[in-house]
Amino acid sequence: MKPESIATIKEHLQNLSSLDDPYVENLRQDTRLGVQRLVGQFAKRLEKEAQLKAKYAEMQVFEHACYAQGHTLIAGIDEVGRGPLAGPVVSAAVILPQNCEILGLNDSKQLSEKKRDALAKEIREHAIAIGIGILSPEEIDQLNIYQASKQAMMQAVAQLTPQPDHLLIDAMTLDLPFPQEKIIKGDARSISIAAASIIAKVYRDDLMKEYHKLYPYYGFDKNAGYGTKTHLEGLATHGITPIHRKTFAPVKQYLQ
Repeated sequence: MKPESIATIKEHLQNLSSLDDPYVENLRQDTRLGVQRLVGQFAKRLEKEAQLKAKYAEMQVFEHACYAQGHTLIAGIDEVGRGPLAGPVVSAAVILPQNCEILGLNDSKQLSEKKRDALAKEIREHAIAIGIGILSPEEIDQLNIYQASKQAMMQAVAQLTPQPDHLLIDAMTLDLPFPQEKIIKGDARSISIAAASIIAKVYRDDLMKEYHKLYPYYGFDKNAGYGTKTHLEGLATHGITPIHRKTFAPVKQYLQ
C-alpha cells in the first residue's frame, strides 16, 4: 500500500487535537524526515495552544468573579492614544459572552498588527456589544488628556446595547452608575479589557492611516501620531496640522 503523501498528512493533522491520537502514533513509525518534521510541528502547535488556553483561563479571573456575583453583562473598557502628539484619544467598551473563547487576547501593544487585526475581527464576530468613544485633539487640549480619556471611556459605555451591569476598567474609575472595578494593567489581565484594548487600537490606527492620506509628511500611517523621528521632522519642516494637540510639547512650539 502506497504511504500517504506529506500534503495529505499535513491536512489530516490540522484536524487533530491530541498527541495520543492513534493516527499520530502511527506517524511516529514513519521513517520519512518530512513526516517526522510534521509530527514535531504538530506537537509545537498543541503546546502553543495549551499555553494560550492557560493564559486565557488566567485572564478570566475577574470575569468569573463578576459572574459569581450574579452579573451577566460585563464590559471591559480601555483607551488608546494618550501619548501621541496628533490624533484623537479612542476608547472601546466590549461585552463578551460568558462562554466565549478567543485565544490570544492580550494587551494590544504586545501584539503584531496582523494579530491585532485578526483578533479584532474575531472579537466583533463574538461580542454581545461594542461601543467606541472618540475625543478630538481640540477636546484633549481643552480638557487635558486624562479627562479626555475618561470622557472617551464613558462615551464608549453609553454606546453599548444592551447596557452592562458591571464594568472592568483599565486603571481608571468612571463617574457612571454601574458597579465597577479598576484594574491596573487590566489589558494584560482581563479578557474583556484586552478585547477593548484591541478594538480601540485597531480603530485608532485605521483612523490615523486615513489622516496620513490628508497629511502625508508626518508618518501617521506608521507612528499613529507618536513623536517618532519622521513625525518630528515633519513638524519642523511643515508645521502643525489640524489634528495636532496644541498643548503637547513639542507641538506648541510651532504655534504661530
